[in-house]
Amino acid sequence: MTQTSSSMASPASSSFFSASAQGIALVAIAGVLWGTSGTAQYLGAAGLSPFWVGAVQLAVAAAFLGLSLLWARRGNTGSLVLRPSQAGLRLSSFFWASLGIGGYSVFFYAGLQMAGVGVGTAVAIGSSPIWAGLLQALVLRAPLSPLWWLGTLVSVAGGVAMVLGEGGGSQVSWPGLALCLLAGLSYAGYALVNKRLVSHMPPKVVNFYVFSGAALLALPVAALYAGMPQWSLSAVLVVVYLGAVVSGIAHLLFSMGLRHISGPTGVALSLIEPVAAFVLAVWIVGEHQPWVAWVGLAAVLLGLWVVVKAEMRG
Repeated sequence: MTQTSSSMASPASSSFFSASAQGIALVAIAGVLWGTSGTAQYLGAAGLSPFWVGAVQLAVAAAFLGLSLLWARRGNTGSLVLRPSQAGLRLSSFFWASLGIGGYSVFFYAGLQMAGVGVGTAVAIGSSPIWAGLLQALVLRAPLSPLWWLGTLVSVAGGVAMVLGEGGGSQVSWPGLALCLLAGLSYAGYALVNKRLVSHMPPKVVNFYVFSGAALLALPVAALYAGMPQWSLSAVLVVVYLGAVVSGIAHLLFSMGLRHISGPTGVALSLIEPVAAFVLAVWIVGEHQPWVAWVGLAAVLLGLWVVVKAEMRG
């Protein structure tokens, strides 16, 4: 009798493990792709305003996702327009998701200009999983386990150590830090809303609408704060790469992964981004990092391992 119960429970456990592992892997790949953005900008978009990099990146992502949808639906009479039942139920969710990802882009680049790249990136990316955990507990009434919080805080501390080890703490601006905190909050809100959207609709459709809305919000802000952009061939190529790969493909993978894991865990796993950026900076750009930064890198990986364990147990 015991053997029969064990054999019946094993497939379900294996199925859950494979679904969770698939979600974790998809988000991890997205994090690696996000981590290439800094190196890409360093190699070809240094002369373009960060506001325009962020805004046009969103527009390219929307165009890329729209074209991929049309290609997938070629010969099909289906429409990309939301059905009335979908629009009535989730139109506000699309707005909040667009506001979240668009707000992240605007607040993030504005914060970097005031607080510095190192500190601003650490605050924005490091605060986002903490914001996600708080929103999950206070708004969605679904608090996370102490193990999840332990792993997240270790990873965030490791990210801070990486920045300080690289000498990123030399320039501090309180308004800039506030903007970076808003960027982290915006991204956390986007992830939690996106998690609910992709539970009911295909991720590609969700991301097309979300990034289209975000581009419409971010482009006027870029024009207001940065004026007309000064384009070069290298800048165009980099922005196309950032839009199609770093935003389009990476966020599509992220959304697919969110179908199998919690929103806060997805946000926490985005800390793979600074890890990937760190490795690329050493490997491609040729930067030499002090031992404190390497210790921080190890702490980020250890913390993420704990987060993964907490997700699998949950």
